[in-house]
Amino acid sequence: MLVLTLLVLLAGATPLYAWNSFGHMEVAYLAYQKLTLATRARAYALLQRNPDFSTWEQTIPAGTSDADKQMMIFMIASIWADEIKSVSPYKDRFTDEDPNNQNVPDGATSGQNIGYTDLFRHRYWHFVDDAFSQDGTALPPVPQPNIRTQIAAFRAVLASGSPDPLKSYDLVWLLHLVGDVHQPLHCTTRVSSGQPNGDQGGNAVKCPNCQPGYGNLHGFWDDVLGTTGDSPDYQSIITAAQQLPAPAASLAGNLDANVWITESFTYAKTTVYTSPIEAGPGPFTLTPQYKAVAQALAKQRVALAGARLANVLNQELK
Repeated sequence: MLVLTLLVLLAGATPLYAWNSFGHMEVAYLAYQKLTLATRARAYALLQRNPDFSTWEQTIPAGTSDADKQMMIFMIASIWADEIKSVSPYKDRFTDEDPNNQNVPDGATSGQNIGYTDLFRHRYWHFVDDAFSQDGTALPPVPQPNIRTQIAAFRAVLASGSPDPLKSYDLVWLLHLVGDVHQPLHCTTRVSSGQPNGDQGGNAVKCPNCQPGYGNLHGFWDDVLGTTGDSPDYQSIITAAQQLPAPAASLAGNLDANVWITESFTYAKTTVYTSPIEAGPGPFTLTPQYKAVAQALAKQRVALAGARLANVLNQELK
């Protein structure tokens, strides 16, 4: 069942995953190329502690060398935080105020960092609702914990003398969240008089030609780089990643996650929420020009995420 679920995820079957599985594994591949040999070995040792490690191994093509196997395990580990969104025994915690919204943190367990014994999905760790308004509507407070608080927490553990089981958990989360945070719609919510609590990072903005079966702005940005098809075609991901533009060293060397979030927030306002995306929930029809600009930006952000992830792990993973 876990293998089947993993293949469905790799096919990009859900609209809630930043960059979808294809983009996340591109980030991981690019990062892996820049890891030192010592960091690669340390990361692989930690990933073997993940409860789904044996499932990951089943996705590796027969005849793959040991070196490439370790790289592919690193790639697939980057989507574990999304994989648990749809499998048991992982579960959501709903707030009393909004019993239908599993994306809202609630209580002490929302921010706990206890490792694989934690079976909550923590969907609210994947994004931060830094709000903006184009019509003067008052901005709501930013819920915590969120991607900003958790990236800081996981980096601190990886750089510390914490036990390896916890480091393994935090590593797989960090592999994923560094990709998430470079997706503009994971760092903002647009507030308006008609949506005073925000548009859920574009999930509540309709555009029928965004993506088949999705029909919302967030889904379009998740899949703008393409999908993997029906199986984990590592080679297609690798080939696509190798064609991405190399980021400037000055940008790749900036390891302040607050800067990453500000970048994405700014791109959301200047590139995502631009014509034909007008005020309100839509529906809006995306133009070829909008799609082309979005794809170019997505390529830049994924490439930059990969370079920054490598720098973080090389410097901080102990």
